[in-house]
Amino acid sequence: MSEYLLEVKGLRKYFPIKRGIFSKTVGHVKAVDDVSFSIKPGETLGLVGESGCGKTTTGRAILRLIEPTAGSVKFEGEEVTTMSTHRLREMRRQMQIIFQDPYSSLNPRITVGGMLTEILKVHKLRKTEAEMKDRVNELLETVGLSPLHARRYPHEFSGGQRQRIGIARALSVEPKFIVCDEPVSALDVSIQSQVLNLLGDLQQKLGLTYLFIAHDLSVVKHISDRVAVMYLGEIVETAPYRELYVSPRAPYTQALLSAVPIANPRAKKGRIVLTGDVPSPANVPSGCYFHPRCPKVMPECSATHPELAEDSAEHAVRCLIYPVSWPDKSEIPARIASGKQREVMAVA
Repeated sequence: MSEYLLEVKGLRKYFPIKRGIFSKTVGHVKAVDDVSFSIKPGETLGLVGESGCGKTTTGRAILRLIEPTAGSVKFEGEEVTTMSTHRLREMRRQMQIIFQDPYSSLNPRITVGGMLTEILKVHKLRKTEAEMKDRVNELLETVGLSPLHARRYPHEFSGGQRQRIGIARALSVEPKFIVCDEPVSALDVSIQSQVLNLLGDLQQKLGLTYLFIAHDLSVVKHISDRVAVMYLGEIVETAPYRELYVSPRAPYTQALLSAVPIANPRAKKGRIVLTGDVPSPANVPSGCYFHPRCPKVMPECSATHPELAEDSAEHAVRCLIYPVSWPDKSEIPARIASGKQREVMAVA
């Protein structure tokens, strides 16, 4: 068996653009374009990037909440994209999701207890009403709520409490893998830390594996074992979180990290300001997708689309300036001098 719990290879999701009275397809929005990564059991992979880069679409395509256009998704060695409807329902017990918005992801017409009981009935996880009630109370206590809350409706809870209910719903089927789709982005900062601590405790207690989607790099840093950075539907860099934050190689990753605020007002930090807007995924640039905004662009960047190359330290980068296979890093300053950037961030 593979050492990885989840293996994603060449995942693509294209949405057709239709026009005219006959709804003719005139193009495609490349929301996810050739994404590949793997996650080991008990590991957390942080997936970060700007809004609209394809993070949420990637997570939903993995679970087949939306059907992928192409690619392979293997969970415990079994192909998910070609599963039958019956087998997929069985697999859904092992793969769950925590949605971003705790206000719209819960049914307002069903009590919390009724919501969790329905899941237990559908998947036949408990037989009697008493067993179901005990399981519901156990789930609520696990996420820091009272069993008395089972009688309440979602509108009677705060945002943080609703997100805890969403976590309890994901845990109700005893999964191995959970897609956390920006679970703290809609919460206050003080509540964010509580939810993050809860997710960390649950991972250690239950042996869970996470794909943690976020746009806040400071949040991802505290929960992830590895981090993958997305831009315009593709991964541009992935590395263990310590190495990524200390020695980012892709210019886009460097720009993202330079925008993270520092608590110390006396600390000086160079800011990399990107020009222009994010290109449309319906009309991606030629060559490197990032080259129209890259401060270190070279002439060949507009013609050559770089591959995601990985070195022995599990640090992969999609860039013509910083290929990980270069044995001699002294070549980098001379290479960048041929482009438009006068200075370069040091590469470890």
